[in-house]
Amino acid sequence: MITKGQNDMLFTLIKSLTKSEKRQFKLYVGRLDVNHHSKFLSLFDVLNKAKSYNERDILQSTEVTKKQLANVKMHLYRQILVSLKLNPAHQNIRSQIREQMDFASILYHKGLYKQSLRILDKAKELAVSHEEKNLAFEIVELEKVIESQYITRSISTRADELCIQAKELSAANVIASKLSNLSLQLYNILLKTGYVKDEEQSKRITEYFSARLPNYDLRQLGFREKLWLYKAYLWYSFLMQDFLNCYKYALKWVELFEEHQHMIQLNPVFFLKGNNYLLEALFFLKQKVKFDQRLQQFEQITASNSFPKDENIEALGFLYINLNRINAHFIDGSFKLGLGLIPKIEKQLPAYTDRIDEHHEMVFYYKFASMHFGSGNYAETVHYLDKITGNKSLTVREDLLCFSRILSLIAHYEAGQDEHLDQHLREVYKFLIKMNDLYAVQKEMIKFIRGLQDIYPHDLKNAFRELLETLRVYEDHPYERRAFLYLDIISWLESKVYNKPVDQVIRDKFLAQ
Repeated sequence: MITKGQNDMLFTLIKSLTKSEKRQFKLYVGRLDVNHHSKFLSLFDVLNKAKSYNERDILQSTEVTKKQLANVKMHLYRQILVSLKLNPAHQNIRSQIREQMDFASILYHKGLYKQSLRILDKAKELAVSHEEKNLAFEIVELEKVIESQYITRSISTRADELCIQAKELSAANVIASKLSNLSLQLYNILLKTGYVKDEEQSKRITEYFSARLPNYDLRQLGFREKLWLYKAYLWYSFLMQDFLNCYKYALKWVELFEEHQHMIQLNPVFFLKGNNYLLEALFFLKQKVKFDQRLQQFEQITASNSFPKDENIEALGFLYINLNRINAHFIDGSFKLGLGLIPKIEKQLPAYTDRIDEHHEMVFYYKFASMHFGSGNYAETVHYLDKITGNKSLTVREDLLCFSRILSLIAHYEAGQDEHLDQHLREVYKFLIKMNDLYAVQKEMIKFIRGLQDIYPHDLKNAFRELLETLRVYEDHPYERRAFLYLDIISWLESKVYNKPVDQVIRDKFLAQ
């Protein structure tokens, strides 16, 4: 019986281990002679060599019976995790604090109260200095338990001091929790629906944001609370297409890390994300000089030996740096120059399949398609868009799905693949109506493409010019302009009217700015 190979948790975990991690695991289990011929170790060896998870092969290659397999797998999974926990590469401030808490708890249960309190006091100082206020609160609560059984008498106001600390930490944790909840909820809305579509949705999002934003005094907020605050404002600004404020809060986010350099080591993922959103805001604002400077700085920091390294950070670095390398060519229209990035990224992408979510993989394909479209390679555009439109399991980011279909229609027309255009149009109409996402720009585009077959060749330029004038009305519209963030229809139409390649049109606009 073959299971869903890569979806088996134990198999996936073993395949994620580095050579040094596998070596350490063998040393860890080998410390006890009894483990040398154990069933869980033989299972590890079989899975380590296997290319896919096959239960029949496991049962034939080991002494594990079918009845025992689930328990042996569970035991092996736990032993690997314990081994990884002991690996210095996976040690950080949080694990050090928790280790000290475990030591203090052991000493407490042995009745060694003073030693326990001494360790807790140092751990609490470490937690507070690194903004680990949830852990600091846990430590204070344990200190209160010990003090309730053993009065140290070393400080007369000890009880009051602990109560005040608990109250302050609790208040900070409540604000951080509310801000993190708000940030996550806004991010979820952005992923599912994209930017706000009309006045009603704009009002609803603003009310939602205002109702859930807790009262705060910025001067009283620590690093962690400020980080969640800036993230919440950033997502709200993205939803509202307010890219100046996106830039403002993404910059605050990055500068917060620049001000507290030691927090990069503890929160490298947030550091990466902050820089990515700063670059994304500069991309939408078409600030090429600042964009290039920030991207170069970002690449240098993440490539330095001092920057934290692990599989998750490696995947995020690959994702953010490559998406922004592509975006750099969209700002100034240098699509042909950027085409060389595509095969390099495509070659590396399979290595990150388990660590990059499906949505971001589809974003890469949309960017590839758009790059080829800007270069005039319409067949290649269709090739990459088919990867998105043919993905039946993709349920997030409606905007991405919508404009993939619009761009596909245009690319089919440009490529001369218009023999099935009516059928393609019906499919797109059906999809958009089902999504309730048929807005003015899309309506005008579909209406125009549908009528192309009835326009005489010598009237085409006038038809393109009329559509261009129609769509210009929406270019600065607060809600309809979102269409142009995904697809630069205006530049495509100008290329038709003025007989210029679309990349040259975008390049001329960039130079004019």
